[in-house]
Amino acid sequence: MATLHGIGIPSRMLIDGLPGDQLSVLDRAVQYGDGLFETIRLAAGYPCQWQRHMDRLILGAERLGIEMPDTALLAAEAAEVTWGQHDGILKLILSRGEGGRGYAPPSPAITRRMLLTYPLAANHGQQWRDGVTVRYCQTPVSINPVLAGIKHLNRLDSVLARAEWHDPAIAEGLMFAATGELVGGTMTNVFVWDGRCLLTPPLDRGGIAGTVRGLTLELAARLGIDCLVTRLDRAALDQARGLFLTNSIIGVWPVRELSGRRFDLTHLPWTLLDRLYSAACTAG
Repeated sequence: MATLHGIGIPSRMLIDGLPGDQLSVLDRAVQYGDGLFETIRLAAGYPCQWQRHMDRLILGAERLGIEMPDTALLAAEAAEVTWGQHDGILKLILSRGEGGRGYAPPSPAITRRMLLTYPLAANHGQQWRDGVTVRYCQTPVSINPVLAGIKHLNRLDSVLARAEWHDPAIAEGLMFAATGELVGGTMTNVFVWDGRCLLTPPLDRGGIAGTVRGLTLELAARLGIDCLVTRLDRAALDQARGLFLTNSIIGVWPVRELSGRRFDLTHLPWTLLDRLYSAACTAG
């Protein structure tokens, strides 16, 4: 199995079920970002929230008109590439495959599967209790209802936003649409706590339908915590008593500071956050 070493370098890779680390320049993932991806946490040797990731991948394939591989095949390849790895990250990429010049999708198109594993960051989990520092980003989020919610390969909004800072003390940046409404973080979903209710932006025009976002909404309902999906702006963040961020790798990050404003982490609904942190790292 192909292996590389270094920071941010995958430790194992499979392409269409075979060890490899090279992709044709004719592949539409290279040419146009024509594809999808899922980033999945590995814990105790198992991919966490697997079914939620597959559900979103299926939705993305339907939206883009990409032939979805059998999920049993993806599960078998995931088991192979992660064999012997207790904790880490699995990245699964689907490309529409190779094609000629021009935007028109090739016919027939042969979907290509790429699976890569990465180690967890050395400080993973530290921010869970300490909280993180977050900033506002200047780069606006592109609005497109057809692409909203899915994890397509065109992530240039987030790339440009993440390039806005180099301070390692800042863990994340919040992004807004050009209209001023909050969409999410560069890599996270955002939940605002007003002291009584959770507030989170809708995904009808932009943003990602995060697997842990969905889990948060479900757990909040079970715990009797109201959660309102509503449009938010800077004023809503200014009035917040607290906020936290979610994604499949971090689970949940309480926000300690946002662009100079400090939050008292004890104001957050920790009954929910504790349950959420544990549930995000379970197989299924």
